[in-house]
Amino acid sequence: MMKSKSLISIYDYSKEEQLQILDIAEHFEANPVQTILNDYVVATLFFEPSTRTRLSFESAANRLGARVIGFTDSASSSVKKGESLKDTILTVSNYSDLIVMRHPQDGSARYASEVSPVPIINAGDGANQHPTQTLLDLYSIKKTQGTLENLQIAFVGDLKYGRTVHSLTMALCNYKATFHLISPTELKLPSYVKQHIKDNKLEYHQYTELTEAIPKIDILYMTRIQRERFSDPIEYERVKNAYILRNEMLMNARDNMKVLHPLPRVNEIAEDVDANDKAYYFKQAENGVYVRQALLSSILGVK
Repeated sequence: MMKSKSLISIYDYSKEEQLQILDIAEHFEANPVQTILNDYVVATLFFEPSTRTRLSFESAANRLGARVIGFTDSASSSVKKGESLKDTILTVSNYSDLIVMRHPQDGSARYASEVSPVPIINAGDGANQHPTQTLLDLYSIKKTQGTLENLQIAFVGDLKYGRTVHSLTMALCNYKATFHLISPTELKLPSYVKQHIKDNKLEYHQYTELTEAIPKIDILYMTRIQRERFSDPIEYERVKNAYILRNEMLMNARDNMKVLHPLPRVNEIAEDVDANDKAYYFKQAENGVYVRQALLSSILGVK
């Protein structure tokens, strides 16, 4: 069903296809080393820095036996010489069966998918979408809660520029979530995402205080305030420490509540939270390998 199908936005995959990927990911979690892609080459084109996303894609491909080619920033590619994105994609597609791409410009992944003869997986395009992070977040939520349906989800921090939050909010509308939005006024969730919640006849509640929402929720999704998305350094300095989760703040949380974070963290989760059994963010990062294995094998038509 997903063979040769690019993944640019979480909405490229139906609810049924999303759940199918999560089921395949569970299979890979139980048995992560399977040399089923040893006839394939995967290209990873990272035009901006990444640690977890790039390495987890490369780990996923390597564990499945694929060869991996690519670059880790545009300075080490012909882009530095002035090559267009179109020419880069058309060239690299000659050398690979699938391209994983991260790019700082919104909409770049969609454009790449329109010119590429091989499938493209969007590994993040500017502040727009990050659909593979969304899928691993859905997988993590399902693993911790036993379901994706009718959950109380809190998003904290940079809801304006946070592409992980935008994608995940829109995906969770499929599962009848209630949203608790905690941010400084200048970093509120964009109106188009809030409109999507309303269009699905779901509720959202906005707060400026983190502790107010904690007793009500099943998932606490922390995000960092992203310095690189701010054009005004003074605005960044004003909001950078707006929310810091400390261990004692989890005293009134529900037993089933888990803390997620797309990582990297800076200081928005204190290190004393790491030992709490509600901290799930490092396991969440591990889950990315299984979900990306599921995507690679599905899109290449092996699963």
